Amino acid sequence: MEGVGHIHSTRRTGKPAAGGRGVHWYEACTRKTAPREGSNHQTGTDIIGGSDRPHQGMMQTSLHAIAVAADNDRMKRFRSLYSLFNREMLEKAYHELNKDAASGSDRVTWQEYGNDLHANLIALEGRLKQKRYWPRFVRRVEIPKPNGRTRPLGIPAVEDKIVQQLAAEILKALFEPLFLDCSHAYRPKRSAKGAVAALQDEIRHKYVWVVEADIKGFFDNIDHAWLIRMVERRVNDRAFTELIRRFLKAGVLLPDRSVEHPEQGTPQGGVVSPVLANIYLHFVLDLWFKQKVKRQCRGEAYLVRYADDFVAAFRYHKDAKHFYSALTPRLKKFGLETAEDKTRILRFNRFDKERSETFVFLGYEFRQTTSLGGNDIVAAKMSRKRMCRTVNDFSQWCRSIRDRRIAWIMGMVKAKLRGIGNYFSLPGNAKRRHEIDLLYRRTLYRWLNRRSERKSYNWRTFSFMWAQFMYKPKRKLTWEGQQMSLWDCLV
Repeated sequence: MEGVGHIHSTRRTGKPAAGGRGVHWYEACTRKTAPREGSNHQTGTDIIGGSDRPHQGMMQTSLHAIAVAADNDRMKRFRSLYSLFNREMLEKAYHELNKDAASGSDRVTWQEYGNDLHANLIALEGRLKQKRYWPRFVRRVEIPKPNGRTRPLGIPAVEDKIVQQLAAEILKALFEPLFLDCSHAYRPKRSAKGAVAALQDEIRHKYVWVVEADIKGFFDNIDHAWLIRMVERRVNDRAFTELIRRFLKAGVLLPDRSVEHPEQGTPQGGVVSPVLANIYLHFVLDLWFKQKVKRQCRGEAYLVRYADDFVAAFRYHKDAKHFYSALTPRLKKFGLETAEDKTRILRFNRFDKERSETFVFLGYEFRQTTSLGGNDIVAAKMSRKRMCRTVNDFSQWCRSIRDRRIAWIMGMVKAKLRGIGNYFSLPGNAKRRHEIDLLYRRTLYRWLNRRSERKSYNWRTFSFMWAQFMYKPKRKLTWEGQQMSLWDCLV
């Protein structure tokens, strides 16, 4: 398999790991190795420090030690990872879960499971050690999409979330050193906004052609056999891989109470699913683009990916066309396919702005334009389609909660606007954010006046109330040296 058989080798031949033997994670963490050039590691020092065998204090830093060892030797396969599933690590994973997340098929919430946390974790640890642990059914929930369809969301039980959380942390420690810079989803210190900013900065000058692509039903079509092979590139522990396989094969409880046993895909909503998806696309797309596509291009080539949404930029049309034609068979080999309505080749040339097209990536619309100073720039603004969808969703939300107290409603509206402002905060989006603010204000004004037959507000009083809740009052320093708001001083 291209990209899997010769993972991250510095030589073109890319020999696989010698003998296929693994190394115990503690042995890899404490092995005396020569320090890297320019690093601060001393020769022969124990990363964990101190003891000849693992102990309770060591377990608190074991994941960090595994990450350091995985970064030092990127060809190493780790064994005995299953021993990390003990009560201390499971309790830490429990507290890292989202407390307000929906319950699974057993309808047990995070708080209810924690009422007898000690006994529950002891029982869970015992089943894991005896290899008697089997995940419960994953509850299927259909989430409506803007195009009228629905997105299947799988919600595991709390106990399964705990095990998945710990498994996800182990996989992150192992594979994070391997992930390329083009990948921005589900990774520490990376975000969708960072992917947009990186793309905007990169395609400013060197690229003329853009391939916009989207993978159709990615989470539902992941091939289990390929995924296990990819996980085994860093894992040499049959118990751990069997645990991942059981998560993939867990039954799905449908809304009609029937049970479906999936042969492919991973539940979109599972705790471990984002990490597995990143691993899958790392070998299928990222590594393939770096090791094969870029080497065959005559000019520069660039790829940026966030989950299953990605954009590739090329300097020459021939390179873009070659990538476009090779993408479909490449994805088909691993059970995937592109969405035809979201995959295309377009011109994006700063010297030919009239014929240059626009494309949308992660809610931002990219366009070649000219700044007020006459310089060529790439504008990344909130797409009109995203804006209309956001306003429509806000209108439906206002309709459902218009009978709640005003203070609660305005607090939620302020939080929604703050989230939009934080994401669409790149330069050039001030006008769009102002439009969203005005549309939200008009929408809320309309629905608040429909709470009864009598009109509750006129525009003047509503605007005054909006300003009181939305905008921070100006601060004023009194003669006594105490900082008070202007509103407090007037009252």
